[in-house]
Amino acid sequence: MAGAVSEALRVKYTALCIAVIVLVVGLPLWWKTTETYRASLPYSQISKLDTLQLQLTVSVDVVFAKGCLTGEQQRRLPATQPREKKVALNSKTSFLRRYEFKYRGATAHEEVALGIQSLPEADEVLHRLNRASVGTLFLYIIPETSALLAQSVSGYTGKHRNAILKAAWDPRLHTEEILAVLLGKLEQIVQAMAFTDDTISTALSDRVPIGRFNKEAFSDSRSAFKSNLGYEITFSLLNPDPKYHDLHWNIEAAVDNYIQPFLDKLAFVANFSVDSQILYYVILGVTPRYEKNTSSYTLKINSLPHIINPLEARLGSGAASLYPVLNFLLYVPEHTHSPLYLQNMDGSHVTTNAFHSPRWGGIMVYNVDNRDEDYMAFPLHVDIDMVPVMEVFLTQLRLLFGISKVSMPADFLVESPGTEGLTDWELDRLLWSRTVENIATVSGTLTSLAQLLDQIGNIVINDNVASEVYHAVDSVQTTVLELEAGRLESAFRASKDAITSSEKAFFDPSLLHLLYFPNDQKFAIYIPLFLPMAVPILLSLMKIIKEWKQRTKEPTKND
Repeated sequence: MAGAVSEALRVKYTALCIAVIVLVVGLPLWWKTTETYRASLPYSQISKLDTLQLQLTVSVDVVFAKGCLTGEQQRRLPATQPREKKVALNSKTSFLRRYEFKYRGATAHEEVALGIQSLPEADEVLHRLNRASVGTLFLYIIPETSALLAQSVSGYTGKHRNAILKAAWDPRLHTEEILAVLLGKLEQIVQAMAFTDDTISTALSDRVPIGRFNKEAFSDSRSAFKSNLGYEITFSLLNPDPKYHDLHWNIEAAVDNYIQPFLDKLAFVANFSVDSQILYYVILGVTPRYEKNTSSYTLKINSLPHIINPLEARLGSGAASLYPVLNFLLYVPEHTHSPLYLQNMDGSHVTTNAFHSPRWGGIMVYNVDNRDEDYMAFPLHVDIDMVPVMEVFLTQLRLLFGISKVSMPADFLVESPGTEGLTDWELDRLLWSRTVENIATVSGTLTSLAQLLDQIGNIVINDNVASEVYHAVDSVQTTVLELEAGRLESAFRASKDAITSSEKAFFDPSLLHLLYFPNDQKFAIYIPLFLPMAVPILLSLMKIIKEWKQRTKEPTKND
């Protein structure tokens, strides 16, 4: 009898031990070893990025040459004078535009430079004297009697970050009155050389309704490529009629002389690669119309969009590219449709015989002289004049990067960028908008990533992804602080780092490993393994509990 009791107790203790081991050790160990690893992320900081309140500070040195102010007026000049304007796009997006005007008199070296009779030379000397950093401007005020500017000209903007204006005010005015007269014009010049409210608003267009923007500024922004870490530029010569035309183009020298200086100036903005190709038997997808009075063929401007798709099918370079491809096509019309001219809706010919397509590239039609075809031996050897071709392509390239004409006063001279294709202040304008655009892009990317990871709890978040997210958040915060301090170059670099890190985190392949392995599937897989072991343990526990309840009731019955 005692042996039977001890055997029963041993069975009970064994069942209890197994149950305790399973519940205390087994289940937690299984849960821990099968859970999804998720490194911590800065969710609170990412949520703050959903509300963008930027401050864009432009440092402007206003330098008065001798003869602009009297000694008393100059002594009463304030050291600085900030001008601020807040633009609220919606409840979560706004920016403060801040111009910090710093007033001073011209130095002796600057007086010598302003005495040079050539405006481009004066601009170069002033640039060497001050070496203005990226995002800063120097505005020089000269007397009305100065011979540097013609009488019909009120100001001049050079290739660098300098502008020269005439002093047009009553010399008897007080300093405060002079500044009040001057500030309106100074702000107009600064907006033209740095940024306007519309350019910053369009850079934030992904965060606000379309109707909020100036129509022209929004159209320009939609024509330009969005900010990217790199671009591929492809020049294509299209020869639809090689039996009649033997075409030759010196594209390598043309790129070196016209395109490469422009790309060198933009090397700070993105990486570029350039290639070229010649395609044969490529025809337009639209039949041109013959004009009897001019013995030529024309294509209406509204039919040009139908040209791109058939041509793009033959280009074939963009499919394998990681970066956006900018296509520039030089089309030599076939012999039976030559000469070919592009025609505006009003019937006039397009001056450049070219057009560009937003966020795609440009096409130029190059006509070959076939007037003496009876005396020609075919195929006709043609050396393409690359000067007008590259001038058109460079203009289109500027438009595709959002570098368009600025609104200057009518009597203001603006220096041509020359062989570089881009002035310093035009580069600054691009950097201001691209930096803000990068901030908006990163905030949207990180916010979307945080929402995705929060909603789907079984996605793995490894340490590498978390590190990139933390770096992106830190870089965005650095960008915002640098913009507030007016350090545009470092702000743009930080925004590029933020873009790189956010994209690495968002497109990391490890985020997809367990995307389709939710918890219900985990239980479905493991329950068939655990159930055969769990049933005996549960039955033993139920039996032990039942016997324990019976023993607790027996003393009550005996009483």
